[in-house]
Amino acid sequence: MAGIEEAEAQLSEIELLTSMFPSQDEFDVKDHLAIAELREYVEGRTDCPPSSRPEFVIQQKIDTQDLKAVTIAISCTYAVDYPNVLPDISVRCPELSRAQQTRLHADMNAYLKENCCGEVCLLSAVEWVKDNAHVYIAKNLAANSLKKVASAAQPVEVFTRLWIYSHHIYNKVKRKNILEWSSDLGLSGFCMPGKPGIVCVEGPQASCEEFWARVKVLTWKRIMIRHREDFPLDGQPGTEEETVTSLRRFPGLRRPCLTPMATEGITWTLDNSTSFSTIKGVGMFFSSTLESRGGSGECSTTRTHA
Repeated sequence: MAGIEEAEAQLSEIELLTSMFPSQDEFDVKDHLAIAELREYVEGRTDCPPSSRPEFVIQQKIDTQDLKAVTIAISCTYAVDYPNVLPDISVRCPELSRAQQTRLHADMNAYLKENCCGEVCLLSAVEWVKDNAHVYIAKNLAANSLKKVASAAQPVEVFTRLWIYSHHIYNKVKRKNILEWSSDLGLSGFCMPGKPGIVCVEGPQASCEEFWARVKVLTWKRIMIRHREDFPLDGQPGTEEETVTSLRRFPGLRRPCLTPMATEGITWTLDNSTSFSTIKGVGMFFSSTLESRGGSGECSTTRTHA
């Protein structure tokens, strides 16, 4: 629960940002009620700490060597104990791939942890992004050029299913990233938010590895690959696409995607989730992943011939 000092620091920073970015196009508050509650608490009109956390988006335009007026949106949700801990910050830019956004986010967080510990940090975050975003945009443009040169599809060779255990999954930004990244990479599976949180992804091995590389660099209390299944595709009857389709246990309706096993504000119970996994024929691995709550955290691997 936030103390009065933390609340005062949060309100002071919001007022500073409002004065620096007076246009809604630059500073867009997503939850005005949260700020009103924060103000009432700071001004002593209530003894109850705010029940919700301020959310807002700062939007800036930058020029790079190759592009002009690139729009960058910096979304922020205050943590309860901010500024004693970092807020949840995500950076969006149409000129960045998901992978480059993830790398930018990780590097920015590392900078803020080193330089802004215990202090408000949104202005520092904005300045860091403005100073460094061009590097990630340039890398993305270079990667896109390489993709065009090597446009021929590479064989899948191995179909992989990863069972990922997290201490908890509540954060909306993380849940959105998980669903979007799985879609970008052509992976199917499911995401079970709550405590514990479980994510299962399946598809080409390289895509699964890329998904894990993006997810693991986010801020987690605890996250691990609890179990993985690998299915070599060489020597199998039928086409590669037919074999991959037959191996999917969680196919999407129109294309491979993760099934969000919860709607807004509603988390699946373990009983419902276990029934879901049993229907899909992966109940053993689902149960094994849940056991991570008291397990050693080691990853087990199954290599199967499809």
